[in-house]
Amino acid sequence: MRVSIFPLPGAILFPGMQLPLHIFEPRYRALVKDALARDRRIGMIQPQQAIEGAPLYTIGCLGRIDEVEALPDGRFNLLLEGVARFRLLHELDAATPFRQIEAELIEEDPAPTLSPVERAGFEREARRFAANQGFAVDWDAVTRLDDQSLIDGTSQIVPFDIAAKQALLEADSLSARCELLVQLMQFFGRRDSDDPQVTLQ
Repeated sequence: MRVSIFPLPGAILFPGMQLPLHIFEPRYRALVKDALARDRRIGMIQPQQAIEGAPLYTIGCLGRIDEVEALPDGRFNLLLEGVARFRLLHELDAATPFRQIEAELIEEDPAPTLSPVERAGFEREARRFAANQGFAVDWDAVTRLDDQSLIDGTSQIVPFDIAAKQALLEADSLSARCELLVQLMQFFGRRDSDDPQVTLQ
C-alpha cells in the first residue's frame, strides 16, 4: 500500500496510542490536507539521521487523524491515533512535496497479553525506574491498564533515546517489547549525576 509519511525525528507512535502534532512546514501542511481529503491516515516513521532526505528505519506506525484544529495561518494541530505498525518496502518517486513509501501492514496478535510473571516483573522494574528518575506515577491507574496499553503506552512516553524507542517499536510481540522495556529501564536507570547522558547510540 502507498503511505504518505511524516519522518519526524524523535516522534514515535504505537498502535492504540495517541500522538499530538503541530504542523507548520508547508510540505507537511500539504500532507495533512491530502490525508484529510482521502483517508485521514499518515505514516509516522523515523529517519536514521536528523537530516533532509535521510534513509528511513524499516518499521513505522500508521496513524489516523483523530482530531484536527486548522489555524488561521495555515498551521494544524493534530491528534494522531496509532492504527497499525507497517514495514517499509521501498520509497516511491513521488511528485508530492512530502515523501511517500510502499509499505505492508504487520499482522499482530489481536489480543496480546503478558503472563502474570511478566506483568509483575515489569511493574516492579517500572516502580524502581520511576523512583530513581523522580517521576510521579499514579500506580493505582497503572494497575488498571490492560497489558497492551501498559507496555505500548510506556514505550511511547519513556524518556529513552530514539534508538531505544525504535527498538521497542520493532519488537515483534508484546512479550518481547515488555522484556526489552525492562532491560532498557535497567540500562537507563543507571544514570546518575556523574553520567547524565546515558545513550544507546
